[in-house]
Amino acid sequence: MKTLQQLINSNRQWAQWISARDPDFFEKLLHQQNPRYLWIGCSDSRVPANEIVGLMPGELFVHRNVANVVVHTDLNCLSVIQYAVDVLKVSDIIVVGHYRCGGVESALKREKLGLIDNWLRHVQDVMEKHKARLAEIEEMTEKWDRLCELNVVEQVVNVCQTTVVQEAWERGQEVAVHGWIYGINDGLVHDLGFSATNQEEMSAAYRNALNRDRHKVIWET
Repeated sequence: MKTLQQLINSNRQWAQWISARDPDFFEKLLHQQNPRYLWIGCSDSRVPANEIVGLMPGELFVHRNVANVVVHTDLNCLSVIQYAVDVLKVSDIIVVGHYRCGGVESALKREKLGLIDNWLRHVQDVMEKHKARLAEIEEMTEKWDRLCELNVVEQVVNVCQTTVVQEAWERGQEVAVHGWIYGINDGLVHDLGFSATNQEEMSAAYRNALNRDRHKVIWET
């Protein structure tokens, strides 16, 4: 029988370390979940949500999938958003992509990987929508990184257009939606200039995000 004792041992060390810092930590965690943020990110193992922003368990509600895609027929993602907004009352939803995303690369190259091709079709739709912008970039790595950014921007729009967020805004609930991208090469998060707290802001923020090139994003953040 195969076991993962090394991981179990690491868990024991982690729990002891947490308890040494705060003896009541797990008791408090047991009785409350009060995160301020919902993180929608990529499943990539190199992008650990809590660690990147220095937050402890209980401080960040997380949903992850390949290429950080938000689809209006994905009941898993929509249920996470609904629970975060309606039950946990998060104030910020952050869509976080990352440069050199493998899912985005596969979509860009139109690779045939199997079942996941159907999922990455959504990223290819983003690519088709912004075909003219991407055509201006000759270098393949630069094009790849730009598509990673554009994918985040479009997924932020998708979050804003969910019935959950739309209804929250209509009833005056304060929920902001943001677009970030993470650099695996340096561990830094960059703001893509897309933050919206209502429908009007969403349209302006979308235009702003599309007009920011990659160098400007990194230089400003």
